[in-house]
Amino acid sequence: MKEMTIKMNTATSENVKITDSVPEETGDRVRLKKQLGLLEGVAIILGIIFGSGIFISPTGVMIDAGSVGVSLTVWIMCGMLSMIGALCYAELGTSIPRSGGDYTYLFEGFGPLPAFLYLWDAMLVFVPTTNAIMGLTFANYVIKPFFPDCNNPEDAVRLLAAAVICLITFINCWNVKATTKVQNVFMYTKILALVLIIVCGGVYLFSNGYSKFTNPWQGSVTDPGRLAVSVYSGIYSYSGWNYLNFMTEELKNPYVNLPRAIYISMPLVTIIYVLANVAYLAVLTPHDMETTKAIAVTFGHLAMGSFEWIMPLMVALSAFGGLCVHIMTSSRMCFVGARYGHFPTFLSYINVERYTPTPSLVFLNILSLLMLFTSDVAMLITYSSIVEAFFTMLSVSSVLWNRWKRPNINRPIKVSLWIPITYVIVSIFLIVLPCYVRPFEVGMGVGITLLGIPVYYICVVWKTKPVWFQTSLKHITFTIQKLFVSAKEEKSEDVWE
Repeated sequence: MKEMTIKMNTATSENVKITDSVPEETGDRVRLKKQLGLLEGVAIILGIIFGSGIFISPTGVMIDAGSVGVSLTVWIMCGMLSMIGALCYAELGTSIPRSGGDYTYLFEGFGPLPAFLYLWDAMLVFVPTTNAIMGLTFANYVIKPFFPDCNNPEDAVRLLAAAVICLITFINCWNVKATTKVQNVFMYTKILALVLIIVCGGVYLFSNGYSKFTNPWQGSVTDPGRLAVSVYSGIYSYSGWNYLNFMTEELKNPYVNLPRAIYISMPLVTIIYVLANVAYLAVLTPHDMETTKAIAVTFGHLAMGSFEWIMPLMVALSAFGGLCVHIMTSSRMCFVGARYGHFPTFLSYINVERYTPTPSLVFLNILSLLMLFTSDVAMLITYSSIVEAFFTMLSVSSVLWNRWKRPNINRPIKVSLWIPITYVIVSIFLIVLPCYVRPFEVGMGVGITLLGIPVYYICVVWKTKPVWFQTSLKHITFTIQKLFVSAKEEKSEDVWE
């Protein structure tokens, strides 16, 4: 790849060379360091998946499943669907080994508009919403022991959630290695929490009998729309299996470590999640699961006796670790989008001292704080999951498109065609069916996506903008250039100028 030189307004006025695989410093080049191995790759996937989802989603799954049998079936189906999707992403990640994940795959497969719409929705919908959900989960479980007999005060929950989001953003801005060390530690905490739930549930099951599993299909919901919404609650808990693809440029030997990380992580996640739900159901009735807002706290109260305080602590730590790695990986998507010219160029700048995409991190932090306008976690999950599922389906369909249009590109991993076809067909049903069950959430997602089309043509395609607009943006860019160095792709043009 060719290099391009950008003259920065620094004290020494030196030229800084930038490569499009940009942050490792070799000579005068700045690029993202390849410092993530297989263990870090597995930890990133597990760190995001084992976030807050398994401690809040079982309630949503049970509400729209209605019975023990359907609930467990949904969890198994979500695991299988996630595994199929992960196999497709293994092919995409090794055949297009660049950071950006879905954004990069959509750009390469279908062009700039779908890629921009994905970035638009990611930045405005599911990335900040997921950060808000994890922050709220952390806050709820930290505060709950102080209000055991009543609901948590919403203002306190939101303030604590905002504080932890800002703290983790600062850690990510400070040092990538520090972030990976933090999430490595919290990965083991999350697994320990889930193992504790499984063991306590197993002991409770053997001590009190199998009466709650004798009629597993009683009360089953048969409405397809509600079942689809139930699947979305489960999928939210599995979400994150594709996030390692956002950091391909920082992964050592990505052709080997990316698929291995997926193969290790996904079966492990599915087994642990199914066993955790069996443990929940061994202790709680379906009605208990539907009505509780802190399922792990209720579980601990009934199954752990005087040690019930352990569960809110474990869940809070799990949510903290999941939020930490989610903020780290999602900021790279914004960073890559700016490199391609779909977001303002200052979002592609790198802190030359810390080698972190600080502007992207700060930008996402602000949007995440705005999502704390509500503390209704269930609404946020449905709202974000439907939009994200649509673009994940498009990314997987790009496997089929590339097989047709680009048959000769190097594919270190090549999945059977039935795998992406199955994923796309199932996803279409899951996207269409909830429309009449959750019209508000679906309508909001569709509306925000469609709003991105005029924004794309006005801000990206239209090059002859008014002078005052270009001048204002240049002043902003000039100010930020004093601190950061651009890592924009050579083929992109100055965006929104």
